[in-house]
Amino acid sequence: MTEITPLHWILFNSVILILLLLDLGVFHKKAEAVSVKSALYWSGFWVLLAILFNLFIWKWLGAETGLQFLTGYLIEKSLSVDNIFVFIMVFSYFAVPPAYQHKVLFWGILGALVMRFILILAGAALIQEFHWIIYVFGAFLVFTGIRMALQKEGQTNPEMNPVVRLFKRYFPVSKDYDGNRFFTRINGKKAATPLFIVVLIIEVTDLVFAVDSIPAIFAITTNPFIVYTSNVFAILGLRSLYFALSGILNLFHYLKYGLALILVFVGFKMMLVDVFKIPVLVSLSVVGGILFGSVLLSLFKKAK
Repeated sequence: MTEITPLHWILFNSVILILLLLDLGVFHKKAEAVSVKSALYWSGFWVLLAILFNLFIWKWLGAETGLQFLTGYLIEKSLSVDNIFVFIMVFSYFAVPPAYQHKVLFWGILGALVMRFILILAGAALIQEFHWIIYVFGAFLVFTGIRMALQKEGQTNPEMNPVVRLFKRYFPVSKDYDGNRFFTRINGKKAATPLFIVVLIIEVTDLVFAVDSIPAIFAITTNPFIVYTSNVFAILGLRSLYFALSGILNLFHYLKYGLALILVFVGFKMMLVDVFKIPVLVSLSVVGGILFGSVLLSLFKKAK
């Protein structure tokens, strides 16, 4: 197998950083609301980019690794739907103007990439050093899946987040927005705007989701490069996916149960790794089938 060197990591992250800078600094330089049409185009672009990278991995590292990337990407993409529900709730609670939402998501996702990079390297090191930790990850995923399926919908108060409360204790926060700025001045003193609080909540929430979703991909492969790149491509399309789907997500009633079933499946797959290794193609088929089935059942329920 071809060895993945630090140069490959540097090249990949450099390309991603350039794409993100072009996104914010060129294509979305002006603060304006993102149309559904534009969001669909961008969603298609990020998915196409992931497919092209998958073909490159397939050619470079072989068919098995290519399937691992595709399965990991599909798992992470499906689990990222939960992030979109959080975006909707937080933006609604803080009445974030549509023109500012893209900037908030840009910085939120940039922070998410950094956090996941650290978590993935730490997780890979733990599995390599302590093999038994894989059973802990598996059991945690099964527990998370069951909890997700049984959890009732409820209204939450984002401002009660412990990190937000801690931040407000030591740093002043203005009551009003100051354009799309994260910081402003009140009586000559620097203060954070509600927009910065929204970014903070999104970062903390993504960290929680990352703890759930990253172990799920370790059930497919322990190669940190494949885990990381599949995560990155799934996250990069989150912003455009939010603007494209935010108005219709409430139609997918059974999607939550499908995601819960995926977590339970990969959790058991991880715990059985030393007894029976489920082929990657089987995992891909199961994950894809569950995802497709939950969406289809949701649409059938709505039509009925």
